[in-house]
Amino acid sequence: MSEHVILTRQGFVAGVDEAGRGPLAGPVVAAAVVLGRDVPVGLDDSKKLTGKRRAVLEGQIKQSCHWALGVAEVEEIDRINIFAATMLAMTRAMAALCTAIGCDPADVLIDGNLTPSGRCDGWRWPARPLVGGDGIEPCISAASIIAKEHRDRLMREAAARHPHYGWERNMGYGTKEHLAALRIHGPTPLHRRSFAPVAQLALL
Repeated sequence: MSEHVILTRQGFVAGVDEAGRGPLAGPVVAAAVVLGRDVPVGLDDSKKLTGKRRAVLEGQIKQSCHWALGVAEVEEIDRINIFAATMLAMTRAMAALCTAIGCDPADVLIDGNLTPSGRCDGWRWPARPLVGGDGIEPCISAASIIAKEHRDRLMREAAARHPHYGWERNMGYGTKEHLAALRIHGPTPLHRRSFAPVAQLALL
């Protein structure tokens, strides 16, 4: 195990959060983070930070902490629903983190009121939900920043291939701009067809 992993009597703690549950397009991304000894200053809920500040913190987190990502693609979201896909992305992030570190954490703190425990095959870690955790628990804050920054990059890249929808600005969320483009141009392969605004287009 890296010397940078903070150990307690009970072991080490990981934080998990996701980005992208609500958008009409793109994957859902989860991140899992174990803080190192040099915890970046100013960690907070990624939504409360400016893009510039998030980018700085992302670099610091990646340099000083253990981290990993898990992604559930649009096809999986449509097949198993967004909640199950979010649990799957979290499970993938934790599995990748544990592989990188070489052992399992003593505890996993997850933003929200539910965890993948008992809800996703492959989840094997003790987990505790923490409502508002991304704003009060540093390891979850770090995970929220890593997840959002990664997903935002994916959506900016996708915007270059599908320029009509403004994804570089709305990140796939159902803004007026995005909805208007959907009505004019129809859905792309990256649109979640199980989401009502996209599904309703098929009824027109």
